[in-house]
Amino acid sequence: MNIFRYFEGRVEAALRGLEEEGALPSGLDLARVAVEPPRDPSHGDLSTNAAMVLAKPAGVNPRELAGQLAARLGAEEAVTEVGVAGPGFINLRLNPSFWQARIPEILRSGPAYGASDVGAGEAVNVEYVSANPTGPMHVGHVRGAVFGDALCNLLEKVGYKVCREYYINDAGGQIEVLARSAFLRYREALGEDIGQIPEGLYPGDYLKPVGQALVATHGKSLLEKDEPEALSIVREAAVEAMMELIRGDLGVLGIVHETFFSELALHRSGSVEQTLKVLEDKGLIYIGELEPPKGEVPDDWEARPQTLFRSTEFGDDTDRALKKSDGSWTYFAPDIAYHLDKYNRGYRTMIDVWGADHSGYIKRMRAAIAGVTDGNADFDVKICQLVRLFRNGEPVKMSKRSGDFVTLREVVDEVGKDVVRFMMLTRKNDAPLDFDFAKVMEQSRDNPVFYVQYANARIHSVLRNVAEEGTYDLSDGALANADFTLLADEAEMALLKLMASFPRQVEQAALAHEPHRIAFYLDDLAAAFHGLWNKGKDDHSLRFIRADHRDVTLARLALIRAAAYVIAAGLGILGVEPTEEMR
Repeated sequence: MNIFRYFEGRVEAALRGLEEEGALPSGLDLARVAVEPPRDPSHGDLSTNAAMVLAKPAGVNPRELAGQLAARLGAEEAVTEVGVAGPGFINLRLNPSFWQARIPEILRSGPAYGASDVGAGEAVNVEYVSANPTGPMHVGHVRGAVFGDALCNLLEKVGYKVCREYYINDAGGQIEVLARSAFLRYREALGEDIGQIPEGLYPGDYLKPVGQALVATHGKSLLEKDEPEALSIVREAAVEAMMELIRGDLGVLGIVHETFFSELALHRSGSVEQTLKVLEDKGLIYIGELEPPKGEVPDDWEARPQTLFRSTEFGDDTDRALKKSDGSWTYFAPDIAYHLDKYNRGYRTMIDVWGADHSGYIKRMRAAIAGVTDGNADFDVKICQLVRLFRNGEPVKMSKRSGDFVTLREVVDEVGKDVVRFMMLTRKNDAPLDFDFAKVMEQSRDNPVFYVQYANARIHSVLRNVAEEGTYDLSDGALANADFTLLADEAEMALLKLMASFPRQVEQAALAHEPHRIAFYLDDLAAAFHGLWNKGKDDHSLRFIRADHRDVTLARLALIRAAAYVIAAGLGILGVEPTEEMR
């Protein structure tokens, strides 16, 4: 249960009651009414703004409305105290039994706790990673990959139907460079001394197997073909090999995309031309000249007639070019076609996860999607800032084996998938993230992944010890029947209230497209658990296992089993396996 949603329903019922009595006009819009945790926990458990947001449209005094509403809410069985604060906020304090009743609910749900149907099966397309298929995944790709995958998990948790998509940039200049680099390795595999890799080509050893595979398939025949024909064959083989490499790299992080969309196929299908025709029919394309760019004007810039999209009609700073001076498409044109294709596939909500260097591209894409879909699509871009690698506080040197970067596999091989995934979500996506190999393996409070996993391991250690004694039935059904009124200590209640807030945390994170909120929540939950553990060390009456009090023991075992389920549910969203035993 999302208790905040539940009490929003109770507030709405109270408001409808006031309408029926004539104290409020009928038909008030309740969309802005919210129930949230109060900013100051000392004020209560819940707070609603109902009187504040409805007073003006209802033509009543907010304090007066708050008083009437408070009287009705105070009659709710779960409410023990109601107060009106400031200009009209209503604060509620709930009966401990209401919180205690959440434990059986969590035990019934297990790691599925927090799931909901808020998304109502709506189709959402999440495009993430989409790295150019020119080599293995490097550390710069890791954050966007983990963020996108966790976001998909989060959206699925609340009932959206999610498509995990990868856009293959297999057209353009970088693919030509890949083809020429692979052809060089092909010649090397034939025994030719290729010497130093020329400037501008990809130097990494990862292309050597591509050259060897080309020899195995074609022998020396590619040397006998015209360069365009040979490069076409090499290009296709190299892209396929790089995508296989990328899929494998993502696999070590537990990331699997359902859809791979080829830019080259988009061009060959005529979709770009068709999309531009759609925009032309809408009157959103014209021939014109752009103003010179602000700041220092490039030497090669010249005013010339161009095919332009009316991007400024949709909030952009300037209209945008669709064709280059040589008549070929700009990057912008196929990107519009690609997103129209998503829309035509039934995705009214599209989320793109981009790197920091693409932030200047957001406005034009929002404008283009608004224009091509008549404003019927929701488009969100999540920018993932850079990851800076350190070892004991010193910047990590680049990988010689891979050419000029540290690969995803090198990072995962050293610290493990779960550590990488968790740490990539310990900062908001648009803030830079420092990843220190030494610190992420520390067993300390400063290491959030250890801190959360240690809480889970401690819980399972207690449960294992009790199970070995064989004196308690530890099935979820038996634990759900414990006497939870015995959980009266403030540290127990604090942990329980935090656990009960998890469904709201999940929903809020999903609606905001911010999976890092779950990592933050898990850190808070771990802190609450460790605090209770430490309190029990100082006060033996608060220990989880009380040989002199069987009923208390059962209630506390139920509490911590439920806490383990909440941790597992949160880690599941992050794509991290819960650790039951620390090594």
